[in-house]
Amino acid sequence: MNSGSPEIERLAGEMLQEVLRRTHLSSAPDLATLVAEEGRTIGVDPLVLYVLDHEQKVLVPVPRPGADDREPLPLRGTVAGRAYATNSTVELESSGDGVRVWLPLLDGTERLGVAEFTFGQHHKPLPEPLLALCERYAHLIATLITNKDLYSDFFKTLRRRHAMTMASELLWDLVPPQVLATDAFVLAAFLESCYDIGGDAFDYAINADGVLHFAVLDAMGHGLAAAGVAAFALAAYRNSRRRGIAPAAMYAEIDAAVFEQYPTSRFVTGLIAELDVASGRLCWISAGHPAPLLLRAGHLVKTLDATPSPPLGMQLATTPPVEGHESLEPGDMVLLYTDGLTEARRPDGELFTVERLAEFIERQAANGLPAPETLRGLREAIIERGEGALRDDATALLVEWRRGTERTLLPGTV
Repeated sequence: MNSGSPEIERLAGEMLQEVLRRTHLSSAPDLATLVAEEGRTIGVDPLVLYVLDHEQKVLVPVPRPGADDREPLPLRGTVAGRAYATNSTVELESSGDGVRVWLPLLDGTERLGVAEFTFGQHHKPLPEPLLALCERYAHLIATLITNKDLYSDFFKTLRRRHAMTMASELLWDLVPPQVLATDAFVLAAFLESCYDIGGDAFDYAINADGVLHFAVLDAMGHGLAAAGVAAFALAAYRNSRRRGIAPAAMYAEIDAAVFEQYPTSRFVTGLIAELDVASGRLCWISAGHPAPLLLRAGHLVKTLDATPSPPLGMQLATTPPVEGHESLEPGDMVLLYTDGLTEARRPDGELFTVERLAEFIERQAANGLPAPETLRGLREAIIERGEGALRDDATALLVEWRRGTERTLLPGTV
Protein backbone atom coordinates (compact mmCIF):
# COMPACT_ATOMS: atom_id res chain seq x y z
CA MET A 1 0.00 0.00 0.00
CA ASN A 2 1.26 3.49 -0.82
CA SER A 3 2.15 5.12 2.51
CA GLY A 4 1.61 8.70 1.31
CA SER A 5 -0.96 10.72 3.21
CA PRO A 6 -3.36 11.39 0.25
CA GLU A 7 -3.47 7.68 -0.55
CA ILE A 8 -4.07 6.76 3.10
CA GLU A 9 -6.88 9.31 3.26
CA ARG A 10 -8.47 7.85 0.15
CA LEU A 11 -8.30 4.27 1.45
CA ALA A 12 -9.52 5.40 4.88
CA GLY A 13 -12.60 6.94 3.28
CA GLU A 14 -13.34 3.71 1.43
CA MET A 15 -12.85 1.57 4.53
CA LEU A 16 -14.93 3.70 6.88
CA GLN A 17 -17.73 4.10 4.35
CA GLU A 18 -17.98 0.32 3.98
CA VAL A 19 -17.82 -0.27 7.73
CA LEU A 20 -20.66 2.16 8.36
CA ARG A 21 -22.72 0.74 5.52
CA ARG A 22 -22.30 -2.88 6.61
CA THR A 23 -22.79 -2.37 10.35
CA HIS A 24 -26.35 -1.07 9.94
CA LEU A 25 -27.65 -4.60 9.37
CA SER A 26 -25.00 -6.58 11.22
CA SER A 27 -25.24 -8.24 14.64
CA ALA A 28 -22.75 -8.34 17.50
CA PRO A 29 -21.27 -11.75 16.52
CA ASP A 30 -20.54 -10.38 13.03
CA LEU A 31 -18.57 -7.36 14.18
CA ALA A 32 -15.08 -8.86 14.56
CA THR A 33 -15.27 -10.41 11.09
CA LEU A 34 -16.63 -7.25 9.51
CA VAL A 35 -13.99 -4.87 10.87
CA ALA A 36 -11.21 -7.38 10.04
CA GLU A 37 -12.40 -7.72 6.45
CA GLU A 38 -12.61 -3.96 5.95
CA GLY A 39 -9.26 -3.45 7.67
CA ARG A 40 -7.59 -5.19 4.74
CA THR A 41 -8.32 -2.07 2.71
CA ILE A 42 -5.51 -0.28 4.58
CA GLY A 43 -3.23 -3.32 4.71
CA VAL A 44 -4.24 -4.83 8.07
CA ASP A 45 -4.29 -8.64 8.04
CA PRO A 46 -5.13 -9.99 10.50
CA LEU A 47 -7.06 -7.66 12.79
CA VAL A 48 -8.02 -9.35 16.07
CA LEU A 49 -10.19 -7.88 18.85
CA TYR A 50 -9.86 -8.64 22.57
CA VAL A 51 -12.33 -7.58 25.28
CA LEU A 52 -11.60 -7.31 29.00
CA ASP A 53 -13.14 -9.97 31.23
CA HIS A 54 -15.36 -9.02 34.17
CA GLU A 55 -12.64 -9.66 36.73
CA GLN A 56 -10.23 -7.35 34.85
CA LYS A 57 -7.59 -10.06 34.70
CA VAL A 58 -7.43 -11.18 31.07
CA LEU A 59 -8.15 -9.95 27.56
CA VAL A 60 -10.47 -12.39 25.82
CA PRO A 61 -10.20 -12.80 22.01
CA VAL A 62 -13.39 -12.13 20.08
CA PRO A 63 -13.93 -15.24 17.93
CA ARG A 64 -14.13 -14.99 14.18
CA PRO A 65 -13.09 -17.25 11.28
CA GLY A 66 -9.31 -17.29 11.05
CA ALA A 67 -8.78 -16.16 14.64
CA ASP A 68 -10.37 -19.00 16.58
CA ASP A 69 -7.01 -20.26 17.83
CA ARG A 70 -6.25 -17.14 19.86
CA GLU A 71 -5.92 -17.60 23.61
CA PRO A 72 -6.86 -15.13 26.37
CA LEU A 73 -4.00 -12.80 27.27
CA PRO A 74 -3.28 -11.83 30.89
CA LEU A 75 -3.08 -8.12 31.62
CA ARG A 76 0.09 -8.60 33.62
CA GLY A 77 3.26 -9.21 31.67
CA THR A 78 1.93 -8.90 28.11
CA VAL A 79 2.23 -6.25 25.44
CA ALA A 80 -1.55 -6.32 25.03
CA GLY A 81 -1.94 -5.71 28.76
CA ARG A 82 0.49 -2.79 28.60
CA ALA A 83 -1.49 -1.20 25.76
CA TYR A 84 -4.64 -1.56 27.84
CA ALA A 85 -3.25 -0.39 31.19
CA THR A 86 -1.38 2.61 29.79
CA ASN A 87 -3.88 3.54 27.06
CA SER A 88 -0.94 3.45 24.67
CA THR A 89 -0.51 2.42 21.08
CA VAL A 90 2.32 -0.13 21.16
CA GLU A 91 4.12 -0.70 17.87
CA LEU A 92 6.35 -3.76 17.49
CA GLU A 93 8.52 -5.19 14.75
CA SER A 94 7.33 -8.74 14.16
CA SER A 95 9.75 -11.11 12.48
CA GLY A 96 8.24 -12.75 9.44
CA ASP A 97 4.93 -10.93 9.37
CA GLY A 98 5.65 -7.21 9.34
CA VAL A 99 4.61 -4.77 12.05
CA ARG A 100 2.18 -5.55 14.85
CA VAL A 101 0.35 -2.70 16.58
CA TRP A 102 -1.63 -2.99 19.81
CA LEU A 103 -4.24 -0.30 20.41
CA PRO A 104 -6.68 0.28 23.30
CA LEU A 105 -10.36 0.01 22.44
CA LEU A 106 -11.76 3.23 23.91
CA ASP A 107 -15.41 4.21 23.88
CA GLY A 108 -14.92 7.75 25.10
CA THR A 109 -12.69 7.02 28.09
CA GLU A 110 -14.19 3.61 28.91
CA ARG A 111 -11.62 0.90 28.11
CA LEU A 112 -13.26 -2.14 26.54
CA GLY A 113 -10.16 -4.08 25.53
CA VAL A 114 -7.50 -3.94 22.83
CA ALA A 115 -7.14 -4.51 19.10
CA GLU A 116 -4.21 -6.20 17.39
CA PHE A 117 -3.38 -4.78 13.94
CA THR A 118 -0.79 -6.62 11.82
CA PHE A 119 0.72 -4.97 8.73
CA GLY A 120 2.53 -7.61 6.69
CA GLN A 121 3.95 -5.18 4.11
CA HIS A 122 5.39 -2.56 6.44
CA HIS A 123 8.35 -2.03 8.71
CA LYS A 124 8.58 -0.10 11.95
CA PRO A 125 7.86 2.75 12.32
CA LEU A 126 4.57 2.97 10.49
CA PRO A 127 3.81 6.24 8.71
CA GLU A 128 2.23 8.70 11.13
CA PRO A 129 -0.96 9.13 9.01
CA LEU A 130 -1.44 5.35 9.00
CA LEU A 131 -0.89 5.05 12.76
CA ALA A 132 -3.37 7.88 13.37
CA LEU A 133 -5.90 6.11 11.15
CA CYS A 134 -5.48 2.92 13.18
CA GLU A 135 -6.23 4.83 16.39
CA ARG A 136 -9.40 6.30 14.88
CA TYR A 137 -10.45 2.90 13.58
CA ALA A 138 -9.96 1.40 17.07
CA HIS A 139 -12.18 4.15 18.51
CA LEU A 140 -14.87 3.42 15.93
CA ILE A 141 -14.68 -0.30 16.68
CA ALA A 142 -15.11 0.38 20.42
CA THR A 143 -18.16 2.54 19.71
CA LEU A 144 -19.62 -0.21 17.54
CA ILE A 145 -19.03 -2.80 20.29
CA THR A 146 -20.89 -0.62 22.80
CA ASN A 147 -23.74 -0.07 20.35
CA LYS A 148 -24.12 -3.73 19.38
CA ASP A 149 -23.86 -4.79 23.02
CA LEU A 150 -27.20 -3.09 23.68
CA TYR A 151 -28.97 -5.65 21.50
CA SER A 152 -27.08 -8.85 22.16
CA ASP A 153 -25.65 -11.14 24.84
CA PHE A 154 -22.60 -11.90 22.72
CA PHE A 155 -20.04 -9.58 24.33
CA LYS A 156 -21.60 -9.94 27.78
CA THR A 157 -21.13 -13.72 27.79
CA LEU A 158 -17.71 -13.46 26.16
CA ARG A 159 -16.46 -11.35 29.09
CA ARG A 160 -17.58 -13.94 31.65
CA ARG A 161 -15.18 -16.55 32.96
CA HIS A 162 -17.62 -17.91 35.57
CA ALA A 163 -21.35 -18.22 36.12
CA MET A 164 -23.10 -15.04 37.28
CA THR A 165 -25.83 -14.92 39.92
CA MET A 166 -29.23 -13.42 39.17
CA ALA A 167 -28.50 -10.63 41.63
CA SER A 168 -25.35 -9.68 39.74
CA GLU A 169 -27.23 -9.91 36.45
CA LEU A 170 -29.74 -7.39 37.74
CA LEU A 171 -27.23 -4.88 39.07
CA TRP A 172 -24.72 -5.00 36.21
CA ASP A 173 -27.54 -4.14 33.81
CA LEU A 174 -28.46 -1.11 35.95
CA VAL A 175 -25.17 0.57 36.81
CA PRO A 176 -23.52 2.91 34.27
CA PRO A 177 -20.05 2.35 32.73
CA GLN A 178 -17.21 2.20 35.22
CA VAL A 179 -15.34 5.23 33.86
CA LEU A 180 -16.42 8.80 33.06
CA ALA A 181 -14.06 11.69 32.30
CA THR A 182 -14.07 15.24 31.00
CA ASP A 183 -11.26 17.78 30.86
CA ALA A 184 -12.04 18.68 34.50
CA PHE A 185 -12.53 15.36 36.30
CA VAL A 186 -12.16 11.59 36.15
CA LEU A 187 -14.61 9.23 37.85
CA ALA A 188 -14.02 5.48 38.18
CA ALA A 189 -15.92 2.77 40.03
CA PHE A 190 -15.94 -0.95 40.67
CA LEU A 191 -18.31 -3.59 42.07
CA GLU A 192 -17.04 -6.76 43.74
CA SER A 193 -17.36 -9.64 43.82
CA CYS A 194 -18.33 -9.14 40.21
CA TYR A 195 -20.07 -12.49 39.68
CA ASP A 196 -21.92 -12.48 43.00
CA ILE A 197 -22.99 -8.95 43.92
CA GLY A 198 -25.53 -8.75 46.71
CA GLY A 199 -26.82 -5.24 47.33
CA ASP A 200 -24.22 -2.65 46.28
CA ALA A 201 -24.70 -0.17 43.46
CA PHE A 202 -23.33 3.13 42.19
CA ASP A 203 -24.57 5.80 39.82
CA TYR A 204 -23.54 9.14 38.34
CA ALA A 205 -24.52 11.76 35.79
CA ILE A 206 -23.00 14.93 34.40
CA ASN A 207 -25.78 17.27 33.26
CA ALA A 208 -26.26 20.68 31.68
CA ASP A 209 -26.14 22.34 35.10
CA GLY A 210 -22.39 21.70 35.23
CA VAL A 211 -22.81 19.45 38.26
CA LEU A 212 -21.44 15.93 38.57
CA HIS A 213 -24.03 13.92 40.50
CA PHE A 214 -22.84 10.63 42.01
CA ALA A 215 -23.94 8.15 44.65
CA VAL A 216 -23.05 4.83 46.25
CA LEU A 217 -25.75 2.58 47.72
CA ASP A 218 -25.56 -0.50 49.95
CA ALA A 219 -28.75 -2.49 50.56
CA MET A 220 -29.06 -4.65 53.65
CA GLY A 221 -28.43 -8.34 53.13
CA HIS A 222 -27.14 -10.30 50.18
CA GLY A 223 -28.47 -12.06 47.11
CA LEU A 224 -31.41 -11.33 44.87
CA ALA A 225 -33.59 -9.77 47.58
CA ALA A 226 -30.89 -7.23 48.48
CA ALA A 227 -30.19 -6.57 44.80
CA GLY A 228 -33.88 -5.85 44.26
CA VAL A 229 -33.87 -3.25 47.04
CA ALA A 230 -30.68 -1.67 45.68
CA ALA A 231 -32.24 -1.52 42.22
CA PHE A 232 -35.36 0.11 43.64
CA ALA A 233 -33.33 2.70 45.56
CA LEU A 234 -31.23 3.38 42.46
CA ALA A 235 -34.38 4.03 40.42
CA ALA A 236 -35.71 6.37 43.12
CA TYR A 237 -32.38 8.25 43.15
CA ARG A 238 -32.43 8.67 39.37
CA ASN A 239 -36.05 9.78 39.38
CA SER A 240 -35.43 12.54 41.93
CA ARG A 241 -32.15 13.58 40.30
CA ARG A 242 -33.74 13.89 36.87
CA ARG A 243 -36.42 16.16 38.30
CA GLY A 244 -33.78 18.51 39.66
CA ILE A 245 -34.40 17.68 43.32
CA ALA A 246 -31.80 18.96 45.82
CA PRO A 247 -29.89 16.33 47.87
CA ALA A 248 -31.87 16.89 51.08
CA ALA A 249 -35.16 16.41 49.23
CA MET A 250 -33.65 13.41 47.41
CA TYR A 251 -32.99 11.76 50.74
CA ALA A 252 -36.58 12.29 51.89
CA GLU A 253 -38.05 10.94 48.64
CA ILE A 254 -35.85 7.83 48.51
CA ASP A 255 -36.39 7.16 52.21
CA ALA A 256 -40.16 7.31 51.77
CA ALA A 257 -40.15 5.24 48.56
CA VAL A 258 -38.08 2.40 50.01
CA PHE A 259 -40.14 2.36 53.21
CA GLU A 260 -43.41 2.25 51.27
CA GLN A 261 -42.18 -0.67 49.16
CA TYR A 262 -40.41 -2.55 51.99
CA PRO A 263 -42.08 -1.28 55.20
CA THR A 264 -40.62 -3.74 57.70
CA SER A 265 -37.76 -5.69 56.23
CA ARG A 266 -35.26 -3.67 54.17
CA PHE A 267 -33.11 -0.55 54.26
CA VAL A 268 -30.26 0.99 52.25
CA THR A 269 -27.27 3.00 53.40
CA GLY A 270 -26.07 5.55 50.89
CA LEU A 271 -23.86 8.50 50.10
CA ILE A 272 -25.37 11.10 47.75
CA ALA A 273 -22.96 13.74 46.43
CA GLU A 274 -22.79 16.64 44.00
CA LEU A 275 -19.67 18.33 42.64
CA ASP A 276 -19.80 21.70 40.91
CA VAL A 277 -17.27 20.93 38.21
CA ALA A 278 -16.30 24.55 37.55
CA SER A 279 -15.65 25.61 41.14
CA GLY A 280 -14.82 22.32 42.87
CA ARG A 281 -17.56 22.84 45.43
CA LEU A 282 -18.57 19.44 46.83
CA CYS A 283 -21.66 18.70 48.90
CA TRP A 284 -22.90 15.36 50.18
CA ILE A 285 -25.40 13.62 52.43
CA SER A 286 -24.77 10.41 54.34
CA ALA A 287 -27.60 7.96 54.94
CA GLY A 288 -25.85 5.86 57.57
CA HIS A 289 -22.93 5.31 55.19
CA PRO A 290 -19.13 5.43 55.71
CA ALA A 291 -17.71 8.94 55.24
CA PRO A 292 -15.81 9.66 52.01
CA LEU A 293 -12.03 10.09 52.10
CA LEU A 294 -10.30 13.23 50.80
CA LEU A 295 -6.79 12.89 49.40
CA ARG A 296 -4.75 15.99 48.61
CA ALA A 297 -1.28 16.03 47.07
CA GLY A 298 -1.44 12.24 47.15
CA HIS A 299 -2.07 11.97 50.90
CA LEU A 300 -5.15 11.37 53.01
CA VAL A 301 -5.95 14.69 54.67
CA LYS A 302 -9.27 13.85 56.28
CA THR A 303 -12.51 11.95 56.20
CA LEU A 304 -15.40 14.04 54.93
CA ASP A 305 -17.56 13.74 57.99
CA ALA A 306 -21.12 15.01 58.12
CA THR A 307 -23.68 14.00 60.71
CA PRO A 308 -25.29 10.93 59.13
CA SER A 309 -29.01 10.54 58.75
CA PRO A 310 -30.68 7.16 59.29
CA PRO A 311 -30.46 4.65 56.42
CA LEU A 312 -32.92 5.00 53.57
CA GLY A 313 -36.19 3.14 54.02
CA MET A 314 -36.42 3.36 57.81
CA GLN A 315 -38.42 6.61 58.09
CA LEU A 316 -36.59 7.47 61.31
CA ALA A 317 -35.33 10.94 60.40
CA THR A 318 -36.90 13.67 62.54
CA THR A 319 -34.95 16.54 60.93
CA PRO A 320 -33.71 17.24 57.40
CA PRO A 321 -30.38 15.57 56.57
CA VAL A 322 -27.17 17.47 57.25
CA GLU A 323 -25.25 18.46 54.13
CA GLY A 324 -21.49 18.31 54.22
CA HIS A 325 -19.53 20.88 52.21
CA GLU A 326 -15.94 20.97 51.01
CA SER A 327 -14.06 23.17 48.54
CA LEU A 328 -11.79 20.91 46.52
CA GLU A 329 -8.37 22.02 45.35
CA PRO A 330 -6.95 21.07 41.93
CA GLY A 331 -5.56 17.55 42.15
CA ASP A 332 -7.88 16.41 44.96
CA MET A 333 -9.26 12.88 45.01
CA VAL A 334 -12.49 11.84 46.75
CA LEU A 335 -13.14 8.17 47.50
CA LEU A 336 -16.60 6.77 48.25
CA TYR A 337 -16.81 3.15 49.34
CA THR A 338 -19.02 0.57 51.01
CA ASP A 339 -18.02 -1.14 54.24
CA GLY A 340 -17.31 -4.39 52.42
CA LEU A 341 -13.88 -2.93 51.59
CA THR A 342 -12.86 -1.92 55.08
CA GLU A 343 -14.30 -5.11 56.59
CA ALA A 344 -12.24 -7.35 54.31
CA ARG A 345 -9.94 -9.64 56.30
CA ARG A 346 -6.18 -9.55 55.83
CA PRO A 347 -4.24 -12.86 55.90
CA ASP A 348 -3.45 -12.31 59.59
CA GLY A 349 -7.17 -12.02 60.34
CA GLU A 350 -7.14 -8.27 60.90
CA LEU A 351 -9.56 -5.96 59.11
CA PHE A 352 -8.38 -4.17 55.96
CA THR A 353 -9.49 -0.88 57.67
CA VAL A 354 -10.00 2.66 56.42
CA GLU A 355 -6.34 3.47 57.12
CA ARG A 356 -5.15 0.56 55.00
CA LEU A 357 -7.50 1.59 52.20
CA ALA A 358 -6.19 5.16 52.33
CA GLU A 359 -2.57 3.95 52.29
CA PHE A 360 -3.21 1.96 49.16
CA ILE A 361 -4.80 4.92 47.34
CA GLU A 362 -1.86 7.09 48.45
CA ARG A 363 0.64 4.64 46.93
CA GLN A 364 -1.26 4.55 43.65
CA ALA A 365 -1.50 8.35 43.58
CA ALA A 366 2.26 8.60 44.09
CA ASN A 367 2.69 6.49 40.95
CA GLY A 368 0.65 9.01 38.97
CA LEU A 369 -1.96 6.42 37.99
CA PRO A 370 -5.40 7.67 36.94
CA ALA A 371 -8.55 6.68 38.83
CA PRO A 372 -9.43 3.60 36.69
CA GLU A 373 -5.97 2.06 37.18
CA THR A 374 -5.96 2.98 40.87
CA LEU A 375 -9.18 1.05 41.43
CA ARG A 376 -8.08 -1.85 39.23
CA GLY A 377 -4.95 -2.07 41.37
CA LEU A 378 -7.05 -1.98 44.54
CA ARG A 379 -9.24 -4.77 43.24
CA GLU A 380 -6.18 -6.80 42.27
CA ALA A 381 -4.59 -6.30 45.68
CA ILE A 382 -7.66 -7.51 47.55
CA ILE A 383 -8.94 -10.23 45.24
CA GLU A 384 -5.82 -11.51 43.51
CA ARG A 385 -2.93 -10.89 45.90
CA GLY A 386 -4.98 -11.69 48.98
CA GLU A 387 -4.19 -8.53 50.94
CA GLY A 388 -7.80 -8.75 52.07
CA ALA A 389 -10.56 -11.34 51.77
CA LEU A 390 -14.02 -9.97 51.06
CA ARG A 391 -16.75 -10.97 53.48
CA ASP A 392 -19.38 -8.77 51.81
CA ASP A 393 -19.94 -6.82 48.61
CA ALA A 394 -17.34 -4.11 48.06
CA THR A 395 -17.90 -1.01 45.97
CA ALA A 396 -15.64 1.98 45.44
CA LEU A 397 -16.10 5.20 43.48
CA LEU A 398 -13.12 7.52 43.02
CA VAL A 399 -13.40 11.09 41.69
CA GLU A 400 -10.35 13.14 40.71
CA TRP A 401 -10.86 16.89 40.20
CA ARG A 402 -8.49 18.81 37.94
CA ARG A 403 -5.66 16.37 38.60
CA GLY A 404 -4.73 16.21 34.92
CA THR A 405 -4.97 12.42 34.70
CA GLU A 406 -7.78 12.63 32.16
CA ARG A 407 -5.06 13.08 29.54
CA THR A 408 -3.70 9.64 30.37
CA LEU A 409 -7.05 8.17 29.34
CA LEU A 410 -6.40 9.31 25.78
CA PRO A 411 -4.26 7.13 23.51
CA GLY A 412 -0.53 7.73 23.36
CA THR A 413 2.25 5.93 21.51
CA VAL A 414 5.00 3.70 22.87
